[in-house]
Amino acid sequence: MTTRCAVFGHRYRFRADGPTMTWTCQRGCAVGGSKSYASAAEARKFATAFDKEDADDLGRRAPLLGMLPLRMARAVRQLRRR
Repeated sequence: MTTRCAVFGHRYRFRADGPTMTWTCQRGCAVGGSKSYASAAEARKFATAFDKEDADDLGRRAPLLGMLPLRMARAVRQLRRR
C-alpha cells in the first residue's frame, strides 16, 4: 500500500474484460480484484456504473440553498462545454 492510499484511501478504476469485471488502484499499489458475471454486457454495465469519480457529480446532488455556489459553478462548467 502506498502512502497516498494509506492517507486518502484507494482510488479504484473498474473495467470489463469479457464477463469478468476487474478493478485496480489507480495510485499504483497492488490492491485490486475481479468478479465474474453471467455475461459480458452485465460486467460492462457494472464496471461503467462503478468507474466514476466523486468530482464528476460535484454540485449535482448538493442541497439547494446550502450548496448554491457549487450548483452555480457546475452550471457555468456545463455552459462552457457547449
